[in-house]
Amino acid sequence: MAEAVRRPLIIGSGIAGLYVALRGREHGLRPTLITKSRLEESNTRYAQGGIAAAIGADDSPALHLRDTIRAGAGLVDRSAARVLTSEAPARIADLVRYGVPFDTVEGQISLGREGAHSRARILHAGGDATGYSIEEALKRRAIDLGIDVRERTVLRALRPGGKDGPVAVLTDDEGHRLEVDESRPVVLATGGAGSLYRQSSNPSIATGEGVAIAFRAGALLTDMEFIQFHPTAFYREGAPRFLISEALRGEGAVLRNDSGVRFMPGYHRDAELAPRDVVSRAIDREIQRSGHPSVYLDATAIPRDRLFARFPSICRFLSTYGLDPSRDLIPVTPVAHYMIGGVTTDLEGRTNLRGLYACGEVASTGVHGANRLASNSLLEGLVFGERVARQLLHPVARGPPPPDRVVRIARGPGSGRSEDPRAFDEIRDTLWNDVGIVRTAPGLKSAVDTFERLARAYEPARPSDLPGPIANAALTASLIARAALTRTESRGAHFRSDWPEPRPVWRVHIGFIARPGPPRSR
Repeated sequence: MAEAVRRPLIIGSGIAGLYVALRGREHGLRPTLITKSRLEESNTRYAQGGIAAAIGADDSPALHLRDTIRAGAGLVDRSAARVLTSEAPARIADLVRYGVPFDTVEGQISLGREGAHSRARILHAGGDATGYSIEEALKRRAIDLGIDVRERTVLRALRPGGKDGPVAVLTDDEGHRLEVDESRPVVLATGGAGSLYRQSSNPSIATGEGVAIAFRAGALLTDMEFIQFHPTAFYREGAPRFLISEALRGEGAVLRNDSGVRFMPGYHRDAELAPRDVVSRAIDREIQRSGHPSVYLDATAIPRDRLFARFPSICRFLSTYGLDPSRDLIPVTPVAHYMIGGVTTDLEGRTNLRGLYACGEVASTGVHGANRLASNSLLEGLVFGERVARQLLHPVARGPPPPDRVVRIARGPGSGRSEDPRAFDEIRDTLWNDVGIVRTAPGLKSAVDTFERLARAYEPARPSDLPGPIANAALTASLIARAALTRTESRGAHFRSDWPEPRPVWRVHIGFIARPGPPRSR
């Protein structure tokens, strides 16, 4: 094996990046893990609900597969979903081996239920601190194995490389350029783009930069229109949008409007356990109807001891606002949560660019279709992270087939304007207002115009210059809005009030790839 191949660069330290690094190290590779913040700072850390796997006596990978396909609204790649659900138990065993302390009852792993799951198959740790527990266990193992970790280091660009992979251009926290002087395999595990929205459950680092950088380098993207909104985040003016786990509804909590009326049975037969897109739109409709800024989650029927034992983080957070969920209603509202699309990969995490891999939220494996099944995200990072690690050990030069419809988008140089933080606020507001839970053609067209204007302003004027965070944010936001404008139907997490029903002609995946040249005039 070539020396460069033995030393892959892994960009991102959530569950996907950490797991690839650990498995690669165990296979004898010497990975370098790059993270733009602290090692432990990622979306994984804030995942409350848990991780799905068919390990219960009444469950099976076939049932998990059926639920995953059903939630995906006709666009799930069955091969990818079969890989996800069949390999899930083995990856859970890996987490146990790494020391993740899953909650148990009488010596057996405790299993909860969430929306659109037909069985109780959600493993949790520390009650509602599953992501934190997993992140900490994997971080400790990475440190124990002596994995080379570069904190506060940012991927800025991918340049054409040799047969082993692209050349990564990095900068440190002082802005110094750290260009890697050779081509090496690069694994993108940079997470999603949720914090590009004004209302979001994501940490501030989730800005979709990996998508923008990969796209500029020539990577194929798929399903960018599908952004999942989580139905229940804590609402109070001036307070953070703290996630109130779907598992709370799995335990029996119900949603009530501002008049105290339970409303979900009127929207879906599964009521509070309907798919997330259904619950999010129902809450949005209730808010629009009433003019009240939130609805309410009522968990008062859950026994107090169970409520506080199962959801300690949520209960502690609510107590800081004087709320006791065993007696008080919890004000909640939907927020942007998860990027379903991203960099197109095959079942081994390979992209269309030689030596570039992707896994986790930044990747589009096709496993989620148009709407992710709850608690499949952490699992996806593990299952496909394992496959990427195997590819790094024994690389095979292949890649994913193109999606059904591929749109070539011209990208030319920009004005190279110095970045203005106010532009980021404009991006966040525009995405939330025009590319949010409910979308329309006029709003989407306006959003595309806004993002293209910002992209032209902040994109570098010369190929040798490095794009900054605003240029990346504008590009990623533009791709989301373009895809949403292209799909003239409603399907899964993508809902357009001017096309409110799914259309058979759109049971396809939309791909984007960059082509050199000036942007098309509109």
